[in-house]
Amino acid sequence: MSKAGDSNNTSQSYKLVVVGGGGVGKSALTIQFIQSYFVTDYDPTIEDSYTKQCVIDSVVARLDILDTAGQEEFSAMREQYMRSGEGFLLVYSVTDKSSFNEIYKFHKQILRVKDREEFPMILVANKADLEHQRVVTKEEGQELSRQLRINYIEASAKMRLNVDQSFYDLVRIIRKFQAEERPEENSRKNGSGKHRKKCSIL
Repeated sequence: MSKAGDSNNTSQSYKLVVVGGGGVGKSALTIQFIQSYFVTDYDPTIEDSYTKQCVIDSVVARLDILDTAGQEEFSAMREQYMRSGEGFLLVYSVTDKSSFNEIYKFHKQILRVKDREEFPMILVANKADLEHQRVVTKEEGQELSRQLRINYIEASAKMRLNVDQSFYDLVRIIRKFQAEERPEENSRKNGSGKHRKKCSIL
């Protein structure tokens, strides 16, 4: 039914990066999204990459997903993948307060590497199925998302709750960001540049 493939331009690639502390379920989320399979054994990731083609809002998208190391000993690798990423899933576990607190660090580092005040990101509260072990409330997650000015979603890799939604929403955020970026290049033609109100037309 889809006409995808008629042209190379119909499939847009997006480089997504999954970041967060160790043991928050980054690999579990990614593998559940790619393979519809829940990984039960925790084996710390150094770096894994995956590709998936899907249709998001009737448009074919090829997602190049990088699942990154959460352990501090691999922190030197972070800037490298942050430079190449077009969108980031900031993942913490609702059962681990320290992983929640680490989100500030990842968010700040991404903006510094990108030299931006904002960039496509989504805050993912993983392990939402473990309600009895929860130490980070939904309200705390929502408040953090407001502070960082990024979207918030609760997910469970185990129950496959909002797994696809997390990745799809990030792609939508990237598309919106890229669409808003393009007009700025031609802002002088239409006078819609960022805060250029000091100019007066004579």
